[in-house]
Amino acid sequence: MSHNLQFYIDGAWVDPVVPNTLDVIDPSNEDAFAQISLGSKADVDKAVAAAKRAFATFGFAEVEERLDILNRVIDVYKKRSKDLALAVSREMGAPRQMALDSQVGVGLAHLEKMAEVLKTFQFRHVKGSSLIVKEPIGVVGLITPWNWPLNQITCKVGPALAAGCTMVLKPSEIAPLDAIIFAEIIDEAGVPKGVFNLVNGDGPTVGQALASHSDVDMMSFTGSTRAGILVAKAAADTVKRVHQELGGKSANILFPDVDLERAVTKGVAGCFGNSGQSCNAPTRMFVPRDRHDEAAGYAKKAAEN
Repeated sequence: MSHNLQFYIDGAWVDPVVPNTLDVIDPSNEDAFAQISLGSKADVDKAVAAAKRAFATFGFAEVEERLDILNRVIDVYKKRSKDLALAVSREMGAPRQMALDSQVGVGLAHLEKMAEVLKTFQFRHVKGSSLIVKEPIGVVGLITPWNWPLNQITCKVGPALAAGCTMVLKPSEIAPLDAIIFAEIIDEAGVPKGVFNLVNGDGPTVGQALASHSDVDMMSFTGSTRAGILVAKAAADTVKRVHQELGGKSANILFPDVDLERAVTKGVAGCFGNSGQSCNAPTRMFVPRDRHDEAAGYAKKAAEN
C-alpha cells in the first residue's frame, strides 16, 4: 500500500487534516509520476504533540536501548536500499547507480557511524568538582533539502535518536518520496511511536509552523539563506535553539601557476556530479584574464565529453 498521500504521526500512517495534494515531478522528462499531501499547521500540531508525549519516556531511555533501535533501523535501511535509490533517482534526477552507491550509501554511512559513536560516547563526565551531564534537548524539528535528501535526513535523525530526542521531519516537497520510505523503515524497525514523525509540506506552511511551535525545543535546518532567515525569525519568539547549514555553490579559483587544462577539466567534472545539484559544485570558475579563452576552450571540450 502506498503511503504517499499520508503522514507518519505517533507510529501510524494518517490522512492529512485538510486534503491538499502536490505533484512530484520526474526531472528527466518533467512528467508528474506521483502525488503527495501537503500538510497544514493542524498536522504539525498533531505531530509535535506526539513527539512531546514520546519524549517523556524516550528521553530517559538507556543508551543500550537507543543503540538497539539504531541498529534495527540500519538493518531495515539496508533491506530497502534499492527502493530508496529508485525514489531518489526519479524525484531529483540522480543517475540510478549513483543514487544507490552515493545517495543511499552516504545515508547508511551516517547511521552506521552514529551507532559506532554511541557505543562509547560519554554522556557524563567529571570536570573538576562538577559532574557534566549531557541530556537530550527534547522535541526537534528537522527540515531537509532536495539535492542530497537521504544524506540530510540521516545526519539529523541518526544523532537525534542517539541522543534521546524525539522529532518531526519536514523533507523537501520536491523530493519527498525517499522520506516516506524512510518513515516506513522507521515503522518496520519498531521505533517507539511518536519518536519519529513525518509531515510533508512547504516551507511557508509546515516549516513555519514547526519553527514557531512553542513545544519544539530545537530546529535543524538545511537549505537556502532566504529560508534560513525565516526559520531563525520564526524560532526567535520561543527562544528555541536553531542549527542551520545554508548551502550555496562554490567558487573555483585557478591561479596563474596551475596546470590549466587539468584544473579546468577537473573543475568542469565537479559541476556535473549528482546531475549538477550538489551545493559544493564548483560552478563559478575564476581564471587569469589573459588565459580566459584558453580556459574556455578546455571547459568546452570537457563539457562535450
